Amino acid sequence: MRWLVRLAGPTPLVRRLSTQSVLSAFGDGVFLTGSAVFFTQIVGLSAAQVGLGLTIAGAVTFALAVPLGKLGDRYGAKRVWAVASLVEALLYLAWLAIGGLGTFILMMIVLENVSSASRSARNAYRFDVFPREERVASNAYFRAARNVGYTFGALLAGLALATNDDGMIRAVPLATAALLVLNAVLVARLPSAIHHSEETPLEAVLEDAGDKRSALRNKGYVAMSVCGGVLGTHQVLLNVVIPLWLVSETDAPRVLLAWLFGTNTVMAVLLQVAAARGVTTVADSLRAQRRGAYFFVLSCGIVLVTHDTVGWVTILLVWVGHVTVTGAELFQSAGEWGLQAELSDPSRRGEYQGVSQLGYTLGTVWAPAAYTFLAMEWGTPGWIVIAAIVGVAAVAIHPAARAAERHLTRMGVDTAQPA
Repeated sequence: MRWLVRLAGPTPLVRRLSTQSVLSAFGDGVFLTGSAVFFTQIVGLSAAQVGLGLTIAGAVTFALAVPLGKLGDRYGAKRVWAVASLVEALLYLAWLAIGGLGTFILMMIVLENVSSASRSARNAYRFDVFPREERVASNAYFRAARNVGYTFGALLAGLALATNDDGMIRAVPLATAALLVLNAVLVARLPSAIHHSEETPLEAVLEDAGDKRSALRNKGYVAMSVCGGVLGTHQVLLNVVIPLWLVSETDAPRVLLAWLFGTNTVMAVLLQVAAARGVTTVADSLRAQRRGAYFFVLSCGIVLVTHDTVGWVTILLVWVGHVTVTGAELFQSAGEWGLQAELSDPSRRGEYQGVSQLGYTLGTVWAPAAYTFLAMEWGTPGWIVIAAIVGVAAVAIHPAARAAERHLTRMGVDTAQPA
């Protein structure tokens, strides 16, 4: 049991939040795994209608990301997180009453926006509740915990789907709702976040600065978030491009996909904390982003040659390519947390998290179509272009982060003072 306690985190608060992360991801994982079957078999939608609804909901959420982020600043990050978590849980109960495309789209819009508000408030709370030197490390434990939760969710949903019984499939959103209600209770019972001494804003400065303190006015932060989104397209490589490449362009057996995703999950659980170790300052975070980009480019170089290999050589190279892109995920995540923690105005953390979501979406929304086209249609030159896109983002994020830092300095926010 000692190893399990160490895996959950070094302090009681980190362990409480890790438990919350497992429970939240458990609920999300149940519905995500069973959603395709639920939407088509129970709600009665076609695959195209599901895609349309998700796209519309994503567009509306994108437009409202910053206003939703501001809720945490206005009413308190923990309070907004707890309320949004409870509302999200109750919304899953409504899935059983949904029928037809119109109500599906409306439901997805409401659910995605509530989830967006919850994520922004959650991230703001996590940055607030820990001192500077613990923020990135604690988020690493939470990410590892979420991977454990997603695995539990996939297993539970898999058991329900294996029955192919409508009653069991209808139970999927009910199970999600029950788990997320427990999650909301855990969130509500968390300690209140207290700004640390270096982050106590002066009311006079706030009043004088006015809208100049708006996160959208911090152009460096916006640009940094977009670059972070591009660097975060390792998920597109991981979940879309490499699996399609394996099936369409190599002689590797399809069962290898299960081993690839299993490897990714194990690495995320066991190595995320190690990858985040020592990441505190802006310089540390940028170094982690460079390492992530290096692994991303390395993965492209390894996978592109598997078009011409055979047998066990292909299997080994595709697996190594997946391992390296997981390395990109681990380091890029650590760098992203560090930059967001260091370069957010403490008095507007929720708003800055909304801008982070906005920029991240801009940096990733185009990637599935573009990367798939480049890899499948262009082959080797396409993989080189993908690597070059990531390389440019890795270079551009440095001046963007420094510009964000200078903006906060002009606004009277000291990003270098220790806790």
